[in-house]
Amino acid sequence: MCAAQTRPECLLACGAVVITGASSGIGEAFVKVITNLNPKAKFFNLSRTAPDDSLAAGQLEHCPADLSSARGQEAAITAVEAWLDGAGQTGGILLINNSGFGSFGFFPEPSLERSLQMIDLNIRAPVLLTSRLLSRLKERGGAIINISSTAAFQPTPFFAIYGGTKAFIMNWSLGLWRELRDTQVHVLCVCPGPTNTNFFCAAGFLKPPVSEKMCQTSLQVVQASLRALATRKPLVVCGWSNKLAVMISSRIPRVWVTRLTYMTLKKLSTGPKIEKIKAPSPAFNESWQSMPVGKENAVTRD
Repeated sequence: MCAAQTRPECLLACGAVVITGASSGIGEAFVKVITNLNPKAKFFNLSRTAPDDSLAAGQLEHCPADLSSARGQEAAITAVEAWLDGAGQTGGILLINNSGFGSFGFFPEPSLERSLQMIDLNIRAPVLLTSRLLSRLKERGGAIINISSTAAFQPTPFFAIYGGTKAFIMNWSLGLWRELRDTQVHVLCVCPGPTNTNFFCAAGFLKPPVSEKMCQTSLQVVQASLRALATRKPLVVCGWSNKLAVMISSRIPRVWVTRLTYMTLKKLSTGPKIEKIKAPSPAFNESWQSMPVGKENAVTRD
């Protein structure tokens, strides 16, 4: 489906792009880059916050959606299906499961409710969306891009639920990639590290505990993702420093890695944080619903 070149041929073949969380961060960057590569592409965005009106030059339709609840997910998927089956929607489909969030602290802080919302948004939403659109993807051809995180490669104390959701996304994506290898659908799992997005704010920090010099930009993450898509890779870790960290951690016993990760992440507890949140506020929900998540966010991203 995609030729081995910088600009994936599938981006030209895909007339419809369904994306979650395109109002900011990595999601917004995906829309900008894809629009530049394929000006004819039409976008359907699912998030609480609407993207900027200028995004995608009028080719983007926004559907307000709460993807952290079963009712919100069902309503969003019904809207996506109607859009894909509408007049003028032809060509392949590119599905980008990007939305997610993380929280910092000893489990079950800041609240069990927030942890369950994280599982629903980070896991249930992409699984349900992919499942419901898979028959159309197989029929029309296309690709699925799932945003995971470098947090997927090791246990993450203080981000235990978040890291667990990203490990699920990575392993599920790779399994799905192999199952669909002989179809017209390619699956790519993207694992960013710290990224300049709103992740830390959503995780409860007043300011990012990681230097901007250690973070990638959303544009860099998207460029790495599309290069991987062009060469039909099933998995990409964004940035050489992140690749090196993943390689090293894979060669260390997991219990040791857990101890090292604990000591590293414990240092974040000394940073300035927002007062403990018992339940997500409307403002909080607005911020994380539009973000792409990752340890990048965790140790900065969506």
